[in-house]
Amino acid sequence: MFSFLVKKCISNAEQYEKSEVRTAYGNLASLVGIFLNIVLCALKFLAGTIANSVSITADAINNLSDAGSSLIALVSFKLSSKPADEDHPFGHARYECIASMIVATLILFLGIELISSSVDKILHPEIVVFSWLSFAILTLSIAVKLYMFLYNRKYGRLIHSSVMQATATDSISDAIATAAVLISMVISPLIHFNLDGYVGVVVACFILLAGYGIIKEALNEILGQAPSKELVHEIAKRIEGTSGVLGMHDLIVHDYGANRLFASVHVEVDYREDVFKSHDMIDNLEREFKQDMNIEMVIHMDPVVANDPKLNELKEYMNLGVKEIDKECSLHDFRMVPGETHTNLIFDVVVPFHVKMSNVEIQKRLEEHIKKKDHMYFLVITYDRLYV
Repeated sequence: MFSFLVKKCISNAEQYEKSEVRTAYGNLASLVGIFLNIVLCALKFLAGTIANSVSITADAINNLSDAGSSLIALVSFKLSSKPADEDHPFGHARYECIASMIVATLILFLGIELISSSVDKILHPEIVVFSWLSFAILTLSIAVKLYMFLYNRKYGRLIHSSVMQATATDSISDAIATAAVLISMVISPLIHFNLDGYVGVVVACFILLAGYGIIKEALNEILGQAPSKELVHEIAKRIEGTSGVLGMHDLIVHDYGANRLFASVHVEVDYREDVFKSHDMIDNLEREFKQDMNIEMVIHMDPVVANDPKLNELKEYMNLGVKEIDKECSLHDFRMVPGETHTNLIFDVVVPFHVKMSNVEIQKRLEEHIKKKDHMYFLVITYDRLYV
Protein backbone atom coordinates (compact mmCIF):
# COMPACT_ATOMS: atom_id res chain seq x y z
CA MET A 1 0.00 0.00 0.00
CA PHE A 2 2.70 2.49 0.96
CA SER A 3 4.69 1.84 -2.21
CA PHE A 4 1.50 2.42 -4.22
CA LEU A 5 0.91 5.74 -2.44
CA VAL A 6 4.53 6.75 -3.06
CA LYS A 7 4.07 6.24 -6.81
CA LYS A 8 0.81 8.21 -6.80
CA CYS A 9 1.72 11.04 -4.43
CA ILE A 10 5.48 11.74 -4.75
CA SER A 11 7.13 13.11 -7.88
CA ASN A 12 10.76 12.10 -8.53
CA ALA A 13 10.36 9.59 -5.70
CA GLU A 14 13.83 8.08 -6.11
CA GLN A 15 15.66 11.40 -5.69
CA TYR A 16 15.90 10.94 -1.92
CA GLU A 17 18.54 13.64 -1.42
CA LYS A 18 16.16 16.42 -2.54
CA SER A 19 14.59 18.31 0.35
CA GLU A 20 11.10 18.45 -1.19
CA VAL A 21 11.12 14.69 -1.93
CA ARG A 22 12.31 13.92 1.58
CA THR A 23 9.58 16.10 3.09
CA ALA A 24 6.96 14.41 0.88
CA TYR A 25 8.02 10.97 2.16
CA GLY A 26 7.86 12.19 5.75
CA ASN A 27 4.42 13.75 5.31
CA LEU A 28 3.03 10.64 3.60
CA ALA A 29 4.42 8.28 6.25
CA SER A 30 3.03 10.48 9.04
CA LEU A 31 -0.47 10.69 7.51
CA VAL A 32 -0.60 6.93 6.90
CA GLY A 33 0.62 6.38 10.48
CA ILE A 34 -2.09 8.64 11.92
CA PHE A 35 -4.83 6.83 9.96
CA LEU A 36 -3.66 3.28 10.76
CA ASN A 37 -3.09 3.97 14.46
CA ILE A 38 -6.51 5.58 14.93
CA VAL A 39 -8.16 2.56 13.28
CA LEU A 40 -6.16 0.15 15.46
CA CYS A 41 -6.95 2.16 18.58
CA ALA A 42 -10.72 1.97 17.92
CA LEU A 43 -10.60 -1.76 17.17
CA LYS A 44 -8.52 -2.56 20.26
CA PHE A 45 -10.81 -0.58 22.56
CA LEU A 46 -13.62 -2.76 21.23
CA ALA A 47 -11.55 -5.92 21.75
CA GLY A 48 -10.46 -4.84 25.24
CA THR A 49 -14.05 -4.15 26.29
CA ILE A 50 -15.26 -7.52 24.99
CA ALA A 51 -12.40 -9.48 26.61
CA ASN A 52 -12.35 -7.41 29.82
CA SER A 53 -8.57 -7.08 29.36
CA VAL A 54 -6.52 -4.19 30.73
CA SER A 55 -3.53 -5.15 28.57
CA ILE A 56 -5.60 -4.92 25.36
CA THR A 57 -7.08 -1.58 26.46
CA ALA A 58 -3.59 -0.32 27.32
CA ASP A 59 -2.42 -1.45 23.89
CA ALA A 60 -5.24 0.64 22.40
CA ILE A 61 -4.07 3.70 24.32
CA ASN A 62 -0.56 3.01 23.05
CA ASN A 63 -1.89 3.15 19.46
CA LEU A 64 -3.59 6.45 20.22
CA SER A 65 -0.27 7.84 21.44
CA ASP A 66 1.35 6.51 18.26
CA ALA A 67 -1.16 8.55 16.25
CA GLY A 68 -0.11 11.59 18.28
CA SER A 69 3.53 10.74 17.60
CA SER A 70 2.82 10.61 13.87
CA LEU A 71 1.20 14.05 14.14
CA ILE A 72 4.35 15.36 15.85
CA ALA A 73 6.44 13.79 13.08
CA LEU A 74 4.26 15.51 10.47
CA VAL A 75 4.90 18.90 12.09
CA SER A 76 8.63 18.16 12.42
CA PHE A 77 8.98 17.41 8.70
CA LYS A 78 7.35 20.74 7.94
CA LEU A 79 9.68 22.62 10.29
CA SER A 80 12.86 20.76 9.32
CA SER A 81 12.31 21.51 5.63
CA LYS A 82 12.58 25.27 6.25
CA PRO A 83 15.62 26.76 4.46
CA ALA A 84 18.60 28.18 6.34
CA ASP A 85 18.27 31.77 7.54
CA GLU A 86 20.32 34.42 9.35
CA ASP A 87 19.62 32.99 12.79
CA HIS A 88 20.01 29.35 11.71
CA PRO A 89 22.66 29.25 8.94
CA PHE A 90 22.96 25.45 9.22
CA GLY A 91 19.27 24.87 8.53
CA HIS A 92 16.46 23.42 10.67
CA ALA A 93 16.87 19.67 10.09
CA ARG A 94 17.48 18.96 13.78
CA TYR A 95 13.82 19.64 14.48
CA GLU A 96 13.45 15.94 13.67
CA CYS A 97 15.72 15.04 16.59
CA ILE A 98 13.57 17.17 18.89
CA ALA A 99 10.46 15.46 17.54
CA SER A 100 12.05 12.07 18.21
CA MET A 101 12.68 13.14 21.82
CA ILE A 102 9.02 14.15 22.21
CA VAL A 103 7.84 10.85 20.73
CA ALA A 104 10.16 8.93 23.07
CA THR A 105 8.93 10.90 26.10
CA LEU A 106 5.33 9.97 25.26
CA ILE A 107 6.35 6.33 24.87
CA LEU A 108 8.10 6.33 28.27
CA PHE A 109 5.09 7.98 29.94
CA LEU A 110 2.76 5.33 28.53
CA GLY A 111 5.12 2.56 29.62
CA ILE A 112 5.09 3.84 33.20
CA GLU A 113 1.29 4.18 33.17
CA LEU A 114 0.93 0.64 31.82
CA ILE A 115 3.14 -0.77 34.59
CA SER A 116 0.94 0.94 37.17
CA SER A 117 -2.33 -0.40 35.71
CA SER A 118 -0.83 -3.88 35.19
CA VAL A 119 0.36 -4.14 38.79
CA ASP A 120 -3.13 -3.14 39.91
CA LYS A 121 -4.51 -5.91 37.68
CA ILE A 122 -2.13 -8.43 39.29
CA LEU A 123 -3.27 -7.38 42.76
CA HIS A 124 -6.96 -7.33 41.77
CA PRO A 125 -7.36 -9.92 38.95
CA GLU A 126 -10.52 -10.17 36.88
CA ILE A 127 -11.68 -12.90 34.51
CA VAL A 128 -10.38 -12.51 30.94
CA VAL A 129 -12.96 -13.59 28.36
CA PHE A 130 -11.71 -15.19 25.15
CA SER A 131 -13.34 -13.80 22.02
CA TRP A 132 -12.71 -14.72 18.39
CA LEU A 133 -13.39 -11.11 17.42
CA SER A 134 -10.71 -9.90 19.84
CA PHE A 135 -8.38 -12.60 18.55
CA ALA A 136 -8.92 -11.43 14.95
CA ILE A 137 -8.43 -7.76 15.86
CA LEU A 138 -5.15 -8.43 17.68
CA THR A 139 -3.86 -10.62 14.84
CA LEU A 140 -4.70 -7.86 12.35
CA SER A 141 -2.96 -5.33 14.60
CA ILE A 142 0.26 -7.37 14.64
CA ALA A 143 0.24 -7.60 10.84
CA VAL A 144 -0.36 -3.85 10.45
CA LYS A 145 2.39 -2.95 12.92
CA LEU A 146 4.87 -5.25 11.19
CA TYR A 147 3.99 -3.56 7.89
CA MET A 148 4.48 -0.11 9.47
CA PHE A 149 7.85 -1.26 10.80
CA LEU A 150 8.96 -2.39 7.35
CA TYR A 151 8.03 0.74 5.40
CA ASN A 152 9.23 3.16 8.09
CA ARG A 153 12.56 1.37 8.37
CA LYS A 154 13.03 1.14 4.59
CA TYR A 155 12.21 4.74 3.73
CA GLY A 156 13.61 6.13 6.98
CA ARG A 157 17.01 4.77 5.95
CA LEU A 158 16.66 6.00 2.37
CA ILE A 159 15.89 9.59 3.37
CA HIS A 160 18.00 9.49 6.58
CA SER A 161 15.07 10.34 8.85
CA SER A 162 15.53 9.80 12.59
CA VAL A 163 11.78 10.29 13.16
CA MET A 164 10.79 7.55 10.70
CA GLN A 165 13.40 5.18 12.13
CA ALA A 166 12.08 5.95 15.63
CA THR A 167 8.59 5.12 14.36
CA ALA A 168 9.93 1.84 12.95
CA THR A 169 11.41 0.93 16.34
CA ASP A 170 8.14 1.82 18.06
CA SER A 171 6.15 -0.26 15.53
CA ILE A 172 8.14 -3.46 16.03
CA SER A 173 7.90 -3.00 19.81
CA ASP A 174 4.14 -2.61 19.46
CA ALA A 175 3.93 -5.78 17.36
CA ILE A 176 5.84 -7.77 20.01
CA ALA A 177 3.72 -6.27 22.79
CA THR A 178 0.45 -7.08 21.01
CA ALA A 179 1.65 -10.63 20.35
CA ALA A 180 2.25 -11.03 24.10
CA VAL A 181 -1.27 -9.73 24.82
CA LEU A 182 -2.72 -12.16 22.27
CA ILE A 183 -0.91 -15.11 23.85
CA SER A 184 -2.18 -14.05 27.28
CA MET A 185 -5.78 -13.88 26.07
CA VAL A 186 -5.54 -17.39 24.57
CA ILE A 187 -3.66 -19.09 27.43
CA SER A 188 -5.32 -17.52 30.50
CA PRO A 189 -8.68 -19.36 30.12
CA LEU A 190 -6.90 -22.65 29.41
CA ILE A 191 -4.74 -22.61 32.56
CA HIS A 192 -7.39 -20.92 34.73
CA PHE A 193 -4.92 -18.24 35.75
CA ASN A 194 -5.11 -14.59 34.79
CA LEU A 195 -1.89 -13.65 32.97
CA ASP A 196 -3.28 -10.28 31.87
CA GLY A 197 -1.49 -8.14 34.47
CA TYR A 198 1.81 -10.00 34.14
CA VAL A 199 1.75 -9.70 30.35
CA GLY A 200 0.91 -6.01 30.79
CA VAL A 201 4.16 -5.57 32.76
CA VAL A 202 6.11 -7.35 30.00
CA VAL A 203 4.47 -5.14 27.37
CA ALA A 204 5.34 -2.05 29.43
CA CYS A 205 8.99 -3.13 29.58
CA PHE A 206 9.08 -3.41 25.77
CA ILE A 207 7.55 0.06 25.50
CA LEU A 208 10.06 1.55 27.97
CA LEU A 209 12.96 -0.11 26.17
CA ALA A 210 11.79 1.30 22.83
CA GLY A 211 11.48 4.78 24.33
CA TYR A 212 14.96 4.60 25.84
CA GLY A 213 16.47 3.53 22.51
CA ILE A 214 14.83 6.43 20.66
CA ILE A 215 15.97 8.99 23.26
CA LYS A 216 19.53 7.64 23.16
CA GLU A 217 19.69 7.88 19.36
CA ALA A 218 18.16 11.37 19.29
CA LEU A 219 20.57 12.60 21.99
CA ASN A 220 23.52 11.22 20.03
CA GLU A 221 22.41 13.18 16.96
CA ILE A 222 21.88 16.39 18.94
CA LEU A 223 25.19 16.13 20.81
CA GLY A 224 27.08 15.13 17.66
CA GLN A 225 28.57 11.74 16.87
CA ALA A 226 31.35 10.34 14.73
CA PRO A 227 30.49 9.90 11.04
CA SER A 228 29.96 6.42 9.63
CA LYS A 229 32.99 4.43 8.51
CA GLU A 230 31.46 4.29 5.02
CA LEU A 231 31.31 8.09 4.79
CA VAL A 232 34.88 8.50 6.06
CA HIS A 233 36.09 5.88 3.58
CA GLU A 234 34.33 7.61 0.67
CA ILE A 235 35.78 11.02 1.62
CA ALA A 236 39.30 9.58 1.99
CA LYS A 237 38.98 7.68 -1.30
CA ARG A 238 38.06 10.85 -3.19
CA ILE A 239 40.80 12.98 -1.63
CA GLU A 240 43.66 10.48 -1.71
CA GLY A 241 42.73 9.46 -5.26
CA THR A 242 43.25 13.02 -6.50
CA SER A 243 46.45 13.73 -8.42
CA GLY A 244 48.77 15.97 -6.41
CA VAL A 245 47.52 14.87 -2.97
CA LEU A 246 50.14 13.22 -0.74
CA GLY A 247 47.90 12.54 2.24
CA MET A 248 45.14 13.86 4.49
CA HIS A 249 44.45 14.31 8.20
CA ASP A 250 42.29 16.18 10.73
CA LEU A 251 39.00 15.23 9.07
CA ILE A 252 36.00 16.60 10.99
CA VAL A 253 32.38 16.05 9.92
CA HIS A 254 29.45 18.00 11.39
CA ASP A 255 25.98 16.56 10.81
CA TYR A 256 23.14 19.08 11.18
CA GLY A 257 20.46 16.65 10.05
CA ALA A 258 19.52 14.98 6.79
CA ASN A 259 21.40 16.39 3.80
CA ARG A 260 23.10 19.03 5.98
CA LEU A 261 26.72 17.87 6.22
CA PHE A 262 29.63 20.24 6.83
CA ALA A 263 33.22 19.00 6.89
CA SER A 264 36.81 20.19 7.06
CA VAL A 265 40.08 18.39 6.36
CA HIS A 266 43.80 19.06 5.96
CA VAL A 267 45.24 17.90 2.63
CA GLU A 268 48.99 17.45 2.16
CA VAL A 269 50.65 18.64 -1.06
CA ASP A 270 54.28 18.80 -2.22
CA TYR A 271 55.84 22.10 -1.09
CA ARG A 272 57.59 22.40 -4.46
CA GLU A 273 54.32 22.40 -6.39
CA ASP A 274 53.07 25.73 -7.75
CA VAL A 275 50.77 27.18 -5.08
CA PHE A 276 48.19 28.35 -7.63
CA LYS A 277 48.02 24.87 -9.16
CA SER A 278 47.58 23.26 -5.72
CA HIS A 279 44.96 25.83 -4.75
CA ASP A 280 43.02 25.16 -7.95
CA MET A 281 43.08 21.42 -7.19
CA ILE A 282 41.72 22.12 -3.69
CA ASP A 283 38.93 24.32 -5.09
CA ASN A 284 37.94 21.56 -7.52
CA LEU A 285 37.81 19.01 -4.69
CA GLU A 286 35.55 21.24 -2.58
CA ARG A 287 33.24 21.74 -5.56
CA GLU A 288 33.08 17.99 -6.26
CA PHE A 289 32.13 17.22 -2.65
CA LYS A 290 29.25 19.68 -2.89
CA GLN A 291 28.02 18.40 -6.26
CA ASP A 292 28.49 14.65 -5.74
CA MET A 293 27.96 14.15 -1.99
CA ASN A 294 26.15 17.35 -0.93
CA ILE A 295 28.89 18.08 1.63
CA GLU A 296 29.99 21.65 2.37
CA MET A 297 33.70 20.85 2.51
CA VAL A 298 36.44 23.26 3.63
CA ILE A 299 39.96 22.02 2.78
CA HIS A 300 43.13 23.38 4.37
CA MET A 301 46.23 22.92 2.22
CA ASP A 302 49.36 21.66 4.02
CA PRO A 303 52.64 21.90 2.04
CA VAL A 304 54.99 19.08 3.11
CA VAL A 305 58.61 18.18 2.40
CA ALA A 306 58.53 14.72 0.83
CA ASN A 307 62.09 14.33 -0.50
CA ASP A 308 64.31 14.99 2.55
CA PRO A 309 65.94 11.69 3.69
CA LYS A 310 66.89 13.05 7.13
CA LEU A 311 63.40 14.44 7.77
CA ASN A 312 61.77 11.21 6.60
CA GLU A 313 64.05 9.15 8.85
CA LEU A 314 63.16 11.23 11.91
CA LYS A 315 59.47 11.17 11.04
CA GLU A 316 59.50 7.38 10.78
CA TYR A 317 61.41 7.07 14.05
CA MET A 318 58.93 9.31 15.91
CA ASN A 319 56.03 7.46 14.31
CA LEU A 320 57.33 4.24 15.91
CA GLY A 321 57.33 6.00 19.28
CA VAL A 322 53.77 7.21 18.75
CA LYS A 323 52.58 3.70 17.81
CA GLU A 324 54.14 2.32 21.02
CA ILE A 325 51.67 4.46 22.98
CA ASP A 326 48.71 3.09 21.00
CA LYS A 327 48.52 1.55 17.56
CA GLU A 328 45.71 3.94 16.61
CA CYS A 329 47.77 7.03 17.45
CA SER A 330 49.30 8.84 14.49
CA LEU A 331 51.35 11.93 13.65
CA HIS A 332 51.26 14.50 10.86
CA ASP A 333 52.57 17.94 9.86
CA PHE A 334 56.09 16.79 10.74
CA ARG A 335 58.78 19.41 10.19
CA MET A 336 62.26 20.22 11.48
CA VAL A 337 63.73 23.60 12.52
CA PRO A 338 67.55 23.33 13.01
CA GLY A 339 69.42 25.61 15.45
CA GLU A 340 72.95 26.05 16.80
CA THR A 341 72.33 24.32 20.14
CA HIS A 342 69.31 22.16 19.39
CA THR A 343 66.83 21.18 16.68
CA ASN A 344 63.06 21.48 17.12
CA LEU A 345 60.90 18.67 15.78
CA ILE A 346 57.43 20.12 15.32
CA PHE A 347 54.43 17.88 14.65
CA ASP A 348 50.87 16.97 15.62
CA VAL A 349 49.90 13.76 17.40
CA VAL A 350 46.38 12.39 16.97
CA VAL A 351 45.18 10.65 20.15
CA PRO A 352 42.00 8.48 20.07
CA PHE A 353 39.50 9.02 22.90
CA HIS A 354 40.08 5.54 24.35
CA VAL A 355 43.71 6.46 25.20
CA LYS A 356 43.59 7.56 28.86
CA MET A 357 47.13 8.93 29.12
CA SER A 358 47.34 12.69 29.61
CA ASN A 359 49.15 14.92 27.12
CA VAL A 360 51.91 15.41 29.71
CA GLU A 361 52.42 11.65 30.01
CA ILE A 362 52.50 11.20 26.23
CA GLN A 363 54.96 14.09 25.89
CA LYS A 364 57.26 12.49 28.46
CA ARG A 365 57.15 9.13 26.67
CA LEU A 366 57.97 10.68 23.31
CA GLU A 367 60.79 12.81 24.75
CA GLU A 368 62.35 9.68 26.25
CA HIS A 369 62.00 8.03 22.85
CA ILE A 370 63.78 10.80 20.92
CA LYS A 371 66.57 11.12 23.52
CA LYS A 372 67.55 7.53 22.71
CA LYS A 373 68.45 8.78 19.26
CA ASP A 374 70.00 12.18 20.04
CA HIS A 375 69.81 14.66 22.95
CA MET A 376 69.89 17.65 20.58
CA TYR A 377 66.26 17.14 19.50
CA PHE A 378 63.45 19.03 21.25
CA LEU A 379 59.80 18.17 20.66
CA VAL A 380 57.10 20.77 19.99
CA ILE A 381 53.86 18.78 19.84
CA THR A 382 50.24 19.77 19.22
CA TYR A 383 47.75 17.16 20.42
CA ASP A 384 44.65 16.44 18.33
CA ARG A 385 41.68 14.18 18.95
CA LEU A 386 40.34 11.65 16.47
CA TYR A 387 36.93 12.92 15.32
CA VAL A 388 36.15 10.14 12.83
